Amino acid sequence: MFDPDFVVPMLVLSLPIFAILGGIVAGIVRSAGQQRMLELAQRERIAAIERGIDPAKLTPMPLIAQEIGSLGSGTDAARRRAQSLMIGGLVTVFGGIGLLVFLLMIEPGKNIWSVGLMPILVGSALLISAWLVWPRNGGSHRQGPGGA
Repeated sequence: MFDPDFVVPMLVLSLPIFAILGGIVAGIVRSAGQQRMLELAQRERIAAIERGIDPAKLTPMPLIAQEIGSLGSGTDAARRRAQSLMIGGLVTVFGGIGLLVFLLMIEPGKNIWSVGLMPILVGSALLISAWLVWPRNGGSHRQGPGGA
């Protein structure tokens, strides 16, 4: 049906390439979507001000504008950062487990299953970093080494 000598190396070499490309594309799409949403909110505010509505009575700018303005400071930004690290860590750990099981099923007699250990270790590091940056003590968050 398929040649494992071709499929396994191709799978192992193509996964990081697809992961990197997917991350880049997701970042570009997210950034473009946020920029468009911010632009539409600004146009709406300008149109309301031109019609004579008091700017203080307008709804606040979307959360996207506040995130861009704060440049990643504050408890909410720290919590989002920690949650993102935790999600990335969980996805990577379980992806590694899936890769490990898949390779173990394809080549049961060989040690190629150990390729799945690398994503498991990377995911574990992401989970540890999420635990380190998670906000604690009523809003203050723990800084890493060298942090103030």
